[in-house]
This record gives sequence, C-alpha cells and structure tokens, in this order.
Amino acid sequence: QVQLVESGGGLVQAGDSLRLSCAASGRTFSTYAMGWFRQAPGKEREFVAAIRWSGSKIYYADSAKGRFTISGDNVKNTVSLQMNSLKPEDTAVYYCAAQSAGLGSDYSLSYDYWGQGTQVTVSS
Repeated sequence: QVQLVESGGGLVQAGDSLRLSCAASGRTFSTYAMGWFRQAPGKEREFVAAIRWSGSKIYYADSAKGRFTISGDNVKNTVSLQMNSLKPEDTAVYYCAAQSAGLGSDYSLSYDYWGQGTQVTVSS
C-alpha cells in the first residue's frame, strides 16, 4: 500500500523559510515523479514543483521559481520542498503526490497517489 506522509508545515512570518518533507513508502519510487501541490481556502489545487527521479528533471510553477527548491532522495524515498522568502499568498495546505508515469507534470490528475497535506501559514 502506497503511503505519502508530509511534514514540516507551520506558522511563519513573511520572509521566513520552511522545509517540507514527504516520506513515501509501499513500493520503489525510483521510476516515479514526485510533485508538490498546494490548495488555499476557496481556491483550486495548484502545482508548485515536481521532480522526475529517473532523470532528475525538475519543474517549477512560476510562483515558486527562485524561492522554492525541490529535491529528492530515491534511496530514502523522500522528497523535500525548501521554501524561502515566504509570502502570505503562499498560505495553503501543501500536498505531496506521486506519479507512476514518471514524467513530472503540473497536471494534478496525472498523479496516482497523494498525501494528507501539511498546513503552511505565512503571516504578514
């Protein structure tokens, strides 16, 4: 059974940093792509970043470029999202997702497995 467990969320001030982690278990994820998405209250879930472990290709949403860094360890089956210079508009529940096709995508429906999410709140 595939399980994705996020951690690292919290309440921070604008300009602060947070590091989210996602621990994946239940199978070997070396051929997968892993992504981070977020959903703010009243808004649709949106893509943040993705990493294709097989080729180490990385994708970012425009809102994340220059501030967020995604990284993965396919030995430990973990993927992290380092978030710097946080803004109030980054406030959302952040979800880790796994895509068996392994391509990496900003399309949420292409991901097969999802974590429960971790809350990130950025105060102004």
